[in-house]
Amino acid sequence: MALVKDLLRGIRRISALKTVLSRSNDILTLVPDKLSKLEVPDCDAIVVGSGPNGLAAAIRLAQRGKRVVVLEGAGTPGGGVRSAELTLPGFTHDICSTIYAMVACSPFLRELPLDRHGLEWAFPPASLAHPLDDGSAVILHHSLDETARSLGADGDGYRRLMGDLAARWQDLLQDVFAPPGIPKHPVFFAKFGLRAVRPATLLARAYFKTERGRALFAGLAAHSVLPLEKLTTSAVALVLAVAGHAAGWPFARGGSQQLTSAMVKYLESLGGRVMTNCYVESLEQLPPARAILLDVTPRQLICMAGAKLPGSYRRNLQNFKYGPGVYKLDWALHQPVPWRAKECAQAGTVHLGGTLDEISDSERQPWQGKVSDRPYVLFTQASLFDPSRAPAGKHTAWGYCHVPNGFTGNVTEAIENQVERFAPGFKDCIAARSVMGPADMERHNPNLIGGDIGGGAVYLSQIFLRPTASLYRTPLDGVFLCSSSTPPAPGVHGMCGYFAAEAALKRFA
Repeated sequence: MALVKDLLRGIRRISALKTVLSRSNDILTLVPDKLSKLEVPDCDAIVVGSGPNGLAAAIRLAQRGKRVVVLEGAGTPGGGVRSAELTLPGFTHDICSTIYAMVACSPFLRELPLDRHGLEWAFPPASLAHPLDDGSAVILHHSLDETARSLGADGDGYRRLMGDLAARWQDLLQDVFAPPGIPKHPVFFAKFGLRAVRPATLLARAYFKTERGRALFAGLAAHSVLPLEKLTTSAVALVLAVAGHAAGWPFARGGSQQLTSAMVKYLESLGGRVMTNCYVESLEQLPPARAILLDVTPRQLICMAGAKLPGSYRRNLQNFKYGPGVYKLDWALHQPVPWRAKECAQAGTVHLGGTLDEISDSERQPWQGKVSDRPYVLFTQASLFDPSRAPAGKHTAWGYCHVPNGFTGNVTEAIENQVERFAPGFKDCIAARSVMGPADMERHNPNLIGGDIGGGAVYLSQIFLRPTASLYRTPLDGVFLCSSSTPPAPGVHGMCGYFAAEAALKRFA
């Protein structure tokens, strides 16, 4: 009898061990006893993951005549570009991303005929609003001059900071959206680089005299998910502002899923195929192919490749750092948000954080394992400009703040208090809410490790050689990374996938 008990105890321990998922840097790779091979049609290339980078990689390969199959673990493709009824029937919410400034400016995606496959863009009159406690708001308009006028005394500083960059936005973004190398416009890019490398806190104070200009710049820089006193945080602010002046900050009419659907349909028109409900746990499950492209992060690559990875490469992947997570609320609303500053109703995106100092404090805290009582909140209100997202007279909105990676607390009240601060009466507008902490975000999309929506932190040492010096290539023959954990880093622009595909195409030469 004792022997039987010991045997059962041992079986339970083995079973428990197989369910362990370490969130530390010391990753334990568990290989199931037996993984069934996936039935994949004969093809030249397999792409694992159907996020925007995975689909971009597949499209680029298919454009060059390669037979491509995309494997997606979820029931619907898209990764962070998906939509669902998260609150009430008839309310369409975007599970992760909504605003696509980078798609509109992407050297690759903007050239695709996605409009022929059902994609319609909605462009709010203004890209961004940043309300202040005095009841006013700073607006990022399509026009640089109009934006400068809204900044008052800081208008001249804004023109000096942004004028040449906005005027040559295509040249700038061609080099920004590229892997490390010699830029095509070296002198101009160097001028950008001298501004971009500086901490946002310093650049804001160098160009702006008042809190209006500094607050606008801080809100833009906070998209970096870094403390604003860190190097390169200005780069994110500059690129987002340039995108606002170049093309605006649009969103897909009908929900973000429409962007994914258009990309899938275009891929299919080129002969490619997307297979859903095909979760890849190990590379051993995949049939032979000339190239395998993985739209996954370093931690997942370690689990999928196991002992096949050389020790040095594996250690580099283990040392790759993930950034803070997000805590996201989606709301079904009885009516539009009652902004104190009426100009906020012109913008699809609203930055809620107050002053430069306040935003800086908020963005520093997640790196210290804390959350601000008044967090910087990124807020979108797409239904104001796309009535198809909600029943007649109703609206949707979402807002998120940055929290420590893997955070398990509750900041619902803090987020809604920040909205109420600039829109008194907002809480009375709420018909229903969906709450997603970091773990919920990761369940929706396994690439969002600990709620990190950027595929890894983007501080200086992880911007260029990302995730390692080999960039898209891995030590495994024919296996490439194509996720936002590779250059040119986070954002829905598809360029990570495009450049990974270009690297893979050399195998077919």
